[in-house]
Amino acid sequence: MRKLLQNELPPTQKARTYELKAQAIRDFAGLESDDEPLNPFALANYAKLLVASFDEILPFLSEETKRILLEEAKNSWSGGVCLKPLPDGRKLIILNPTHGENRQNATLMEEICHVFLGHKPSKLIISDKEMKAREYNPKVEEEAYSVGAAALVPYTALRKMIHQGKTSKEIAQHFRVSRDLVEYRMKVTHLWDEYIKRNKDKQDTQNT
Repeated sequence: MRKLLQNELPPTQKARTYELKAQAIRDFAGLESDDEPLNPFALANYAKLLVASFDEILPFLSEETKRILLEEAKNSWSGGVCLKPLPDGRKLIILNPTHGENRQNATLMEEICHVFLGHKPSKLIISDKEMKAREYNPKVEEEAYSVGAAALVPYTALRKMIHQGKTSKEIAQHFRVSRDLVEYRMKVTHLWDEYIKRNKDKQDTQNT
């Protein structure tokens, strides 16, 4: 595992902690450079997760459940993991099929981080035509999402691309994540102000 230097880490202690954990995951995945995209689907097997397409489970869902998941509550969930392991020890994970590939990457990465970080899984319950989450732990969810986001968009690569004048859209396309996730990373690592300034200077130059 390559040891990150102080100037290769975000300025806050919390962000540094998340970055170091994310770097350990990237090292485990065999990535050699900070700007190499991480493929969560290739990593899922190591977390003992079996990603099933939604089409594969459709025959086992009632019409009411399908309607709730795909229509009424489609914006209320991103993914779910079956608590009971399969015979081979893996756990089944389902991703929201109404979400794009980039958003699914972030969702799967978050679930992978829950496993690698040793978190107790939360339960997703469907009842009374509503989606309800039990055993929700904000700190655990924050850590999993933050570490996953850092693994997908490393601080050093993000800072370098900002210095190169790349837009959040271009960075998102490179790492195969959503633009919202890239801008979230800019803000939590205190790179947002620099990004705004550099893009403003770039626009001013183009307009002269």
